[in-house]
Amino acid sequence: MTRRTALLALGAAAVAASVTGGALLFGDGGDAGASARGGDLPPATAKVVRTDLVLSKTVDGKLDFAQRRAVKSAVEGTVTVAAAEGRTIKRGQALYELNDKPVTLLYGPVPMFREMKAGDRGSDVLQLERNLRELGYGSGLYVDTEYDKYTEAAVKRWQKSLNRESTGRVGKGDVVFQPGQVKVVTADAALADQVAPGGTVVTIGATQPVVRAQLEQTDGALTSKNTKVEVTLPSGKTVAGRVAGTVRPEGPDSGSGASAAQKGITVEIALDGGAGAVSGEDAKASASVKFVSEAHKGVLAVPVEAVVALRGENGGYGLQIVQGATSKMVRVETGMTADGRIEVSGPDVREGALVGVAAS
Repeated sequence: MTRRTALLALGAAAVAASVTGGALLFGDGGDAGASARGGDLPPATAKVVRTDLVLSKTVDGKLDFAQRRAVKSAVEGTVTVAAAEGRTIKRGQALYELNDKPVTLLYGPVPMFREMKAGDRGSDVLQLERNLRELGYGSGLYVDTEYDKYTEAAVKRWQKSLNRESTGRVGKGDVVFQPGQVKVVTADAALADQVAPGGTVVTIGATQPVVRAQLEQTDGALTSKNTKVEVTLPSGKTVAGRVAGTVRPEGPDSGSGASAAQKGITVEIALDGGAGAVSGEDAKASASVKFVSEAHKGVLAVPVEAVVALRGENGGYGLQIVQGATSKMVRVETGMTADGRIEVSGPDVREGALVGVAAS
């Protein structure tokens, strides 16, 4: 092995160590700018190329709907009409029926936590009145936080349209409040099932399709909102997307503590193109999700093993530039490393130049 070959091997070790956080190894690199001939030429060469370097991680993902969550029954009863999987439910429509009575979707952020009746006050009353107005039952109704006789009259008109008993009161099990229209993901309770208070009847999500993927706890940087993602769908089609946020891990051990940490971090990815991007895709098949944490576009790069750790007063890194029967060591600045290549720059580095590498 020539002195130059040994130097190249040490240089490769030094760069590898610097990438992985290990100790640097410094070879006898001599001075940058020194020329060599004949026997000091490297055993192999590679070209300096202009390319894109991308740091990424690829994991499996699954097609889903954003903000998926369970809807639990507020009262005991029998399912007389089950939820229709895949259906989009809008304001005023029934999610399912319990004891032959529709459980109606209304819009708003405040959950249904009590029976509402004349004399009540609160943000839930305001929310109810807004829905009554939007559904066309707001005649004579002043939308505020007070459940007065006008609210009661509007509720009776609404109940009559649903073929319900016109009590003027809204029971806990009569409605479900959600931020907007929802997609029925799964019907967890089938026709004739008995459900207890707190039992899951249906799983819903927003109408926006997403891909869910799980990362390790050490991948926290990749879970930042708007992190760029490339998704290969089950059909093989590739679409771009961005991290929309994180969600709670699923399953009985999804709480806090060590079990949650072992599950990692689950992220939801919004796809460019929305629902059209996943039209016709197999929702039960896996997708491939590529997270891009950093990208340097159009940079000069060489194989990692081409970089030499220079020894001496100035240190740093160099490349052995080969021109015909001669070679020259030039000093370079190094940057990002990805897929076995490292970014290099310097006044003596040109695209297409040949650089020395260790023999493969």
